Amino acid sequence: MANIYIAYGTVEGQTAKIAEYIADVARGHGHEVQTADIKKSWDTLADGYDAVVVGASVHVGKHEGYIRDFVRKNTAALQRLPSAFFSVSLASQGDEVNAEGYVEKFEAETGWRPAHVGLFSGALLYTHYGFIKRAMMKKIARDKGSLDIDTSRDYVYTEWDGVRRFTEDFLAGLAAPAA
Repeated sequence: MANIYIAYGTVEGQTAKIAEYIADVARGHGHEVQTADIKKSWDTLADGYDAVVVGASVHVGKHEGYIRDFVRKNTAALQRLPSAFFSVSLASQGDEVNAEGYVEKFEAETGWRPAHVGLFSGALLYTHYGFIKRAMMKKIARDKGSLDIDTSRDYVYTEWDGVRRFTEDFLAGLAAPAA
């Protein structure tokens, strides 16, 4: 059984939901897991973890700055331990080239090249946005040809089976627990 730390950054909450889902899958496989919204917790990775998963969402073409800072500060541990990164963006919904580009930019900015990377679609949470952001997101959706422009409801694009596969693939790469 591994002790896994899942650090994430979230703006509207979808990345937090994905992090908690990853934690639930890992717990279901017998691992101990702690999740942490880095904006609200320590930015230093404590000792005692066997693996680390970092997640961040993309807004205005970048992952959260405090997640980049967390990765820079903890690069040695992230390189020493089995680690993975997941990126949450609307680009992952049909624009994989841009989604991959966001990760490449993150890697260049942090110097961390995780061996295991997941690209997950986020959500259009119209009912959570203020007037200006709701109008802006509707325009972006329309300009991209999306039919999801009814601002009286939310649209969740996260493909949960893909999140499960990402997690199980990462867990399979961890050392087998001692018998």
